[in-house]
Amino acid sequence: MARILGIDPGSRSTGYGLVDEGGRDAVLVDCGCIRTESDNFPDRLKQIYDGVHAVVRQYRPDVLAIEQVFVHKNADSALKLGQARGAAICGVLAAGLPVYEYAARAVKQALVGKGSADKQQVQHMVKVLLKLTDDLQADAGDALGVALCHIHTQQTLNRISRMTAAGGRR
Repeated sequence: MARILGIDPGSRSTGYGLVDEGGRDAVLVDCGCIRTESDNFPDRLKQIYDGVHAVVRQYRPDVLAIEQVFVHKNADSALKLGQARGAAICGVLAAGLPVYEYAARAVKQALVGKGSADKQQVQHMVKVLLKLTDDLQADAGDALGVALCHIHTQQTLNRISRMTAAGGRR
């Protein structure tokens, strides 16, 4: 059984979600948001680093799955998001965790079946897959989506590997 830490990076709110992969079903361990309080951007990066590092110490995940940065309209926002993402990654490096990166489109594809799905569809599938009844904080739900995407992707790669090893037979 593997424990996956999913991260949805943000400079004001970084979502995290921990999921245990256990056979057919994924099980929610914990989720939440690391909210930064400072107006000073370097201080916010330190808060993200410290928050992620504390989550890693407390829950001891096996891998990190993190959303990649994309540039939509504002390059400055993308740069800040990239720095927040880097702070989150640094928060897990001391634990020696492997880092897997997923595009937002890949997360949507893995969970909903189409890369253009909206946030509500992703949140709904996270709740269905984890058998949750309560609503999730948006950033925490997105982080859980990244963790679930990692599980799905790794299971698919494992199936392909087994099929290739068996000469393509089922």
